[in-house]
Amino acid sequence: MTRAANTASAKKKAYASAGVDVDLGNAVKSRIHDRVKVTHGPEVLGKVGGFGGLFRPDFRGMREPVLVSSVDGVGTKLKIAFATGRHDTVGQDLVNHCVNDIGAERLEPAVFEQILKGFTKACKQAGCALIGGETAQMPGMYQRGEYDLAGTIVGVVDRPRMLDGSRIRPGDVVLGLDSNGLHTNGYSLARKILFDTMALVPDSRLDGIKGTLADELLKVHRNYQPLLASIPHGVVKGLAHITGGGLVDNLPRVLPKTCDAVIRADSWKVPAIFQILERAGNVPSSEMFQVFNMGIGMAVVLSQKDVPAFVKKTRARQIGCIESGSGIVRLERLES
Repeated sequence: MTRAANTASAKKKAYASAGVDVDLGNAVKSRIHDRVKVTHGPEVLGKVGGFGGLFRPDFRGMREPVLVSSVDGVGTKLKIAFATGRHDTVGQDLVNHCVNDIGAERLEPAVFEQILKGFTKACKQAGCALIGGETAQMPGMYQRGEYDLAGTIVGVVDRPRMLDGSRIRPGDVVLGLDSNGLHTNGYSLARKILFDTMALVPDSRLDGIKGTLADELLKVHRNYQPLLASIPHGVVKGLAHITGGGLVDNLPRVLPKTCDAVIRADSWKVPAIFQILERAGNVPSSEMFQVFNMGIGMAVVLSQKDVPAFVKKTRARQIGCIESGSGIVRLERLES
């Protein structure tokens, strides 16, 4: 072996001893290509592994294309994945909330494979191409066995078709599409109540909840895009994804300053997990509706005349209406 090779080998071992295994990183990344390429169409250029993903959009048919982007993460729901060793659902969560970047204390091939499986499954279902990303080993930043996820999603919309809430008027109706649980918000409070206050463990079983507590907490964040894409253009006036901040903070994002959304908080059955958290944590109902989605994952605003057809197609439920106001949400029949 040459002196240069010996030096390179020594450097490689020194870096690995510091917690960053370059060979391991390369081995893990070599498995990515076949799984990721199932999300690619002819618009994707180049190959996986470059510093930037290449995507050639087709804007034909759009009068005024506007790029839309969002960046988000999975939050402390990851703590449930760490505790259970189940990592395939959080990848889907990230895609269904957005998509792209991974940082970790140390790359664990089996864990990475589960996360990637979730990424690609959700991307394919959502019609998204997974065109790039980055893995980074950062010892000292995370506890052993832990990692972080952050995602970026970019899309395009024809400006005349943008949903900016400007068409919302008093007399319109607010419909709700059901969530399937916590989605990816409120986990810091949920974990404190369930694991500290109630002293439960991931395998615990609770009345009203199918499966284990881990099964409930790791349910995949629901993706509403395929359902909403089936609705004719012009029917929906406004959409609010009910994430952190609940109905109270998210619905105002689409309201004109002259309109309030009056939500009947007793118009749907709040799922058992939220009832347990409220009761065991002694959390006021008003705060519950500002922390959790409380069973409504997406709020939809539309004209009264369009309600019957929309409900028939989506099984949405009427949860409120639009009245003159100042751009806020008013919860009615809500116990304090």
